[in-house]
Amino acid sequence: MTTIGIIGAGHIGSQVARAAVANGYEVVIANSRGPETLAELVAELGPKARAATAHEAAEAADVAVVTVPFTAIGSIPVEPLAGKIVIDTNNYYFERDGHVAALDERRQTVTGMLQAHLPASRVAKGFNHIMAKDITADAKPAGTARRRALATASDFDDAAQFVTDLYDRFGFDAVNVGPLSESWRVERDQPAYVAPQTRDELVANLAKAERRAAAA
Repeated sequence: MTTIGIIGAGHIGSQVARAAVANGYEVVIANSRGPETLAELVAELGPKARAATAHEAAEAADVAVVTVPFTAIGSIPVEPLAGKIVIDTNNYYFERDGHVAALDERRQTVTGMLQAHLPASRVAKGFNHIMAKDITADAKPAGTARRRALATASDFDDAAQFVTDLYDRFGFDAVNVGPLSESWRVERDQPAYVAPQTRDELVANLAKAERRAAAA
């Protein structure tokens, strides 16, 4: 069974871990404070999960999920993630992260910057436009009426397909936005951001997206 390494054990990381374990994946999860601080979460997750350092989680991962604040992406281990699919849940909040000119001026995307940090990995965007609690609360079987849809984007077809399949296993339909250069369409202040929406509604919201410079 695939091992998912989760780097970041906050609201999103913890919920992805819960969904992963519920769907039969092995989970190795890390945070910035050390494995011992994750004892309660790991006990809840059960025998398919263990805590580790970020480097250990990256090494153990068949596929990794990076879910840390944007300002911390420089700390993500590079070498142990080489050749692996990496799912990025990040969003840029200049109020929290400070202004980043390349993002403010729309020359880069958040996940594109993680891809640049991990040049030998295959990065895909995922789980960035859903409230953490909804990752488990809104899951529905395939074919259910008004099943919620989530978006992904990647420069690598296999990475986008992995996220698409993972969404389906977790209980969501999927829309592939295209390359990382288009991933801004599902980020903050866009119509698709955190809105519960079906696949058709998500496609429509992605088309309505407008790329504007960030506020000062």
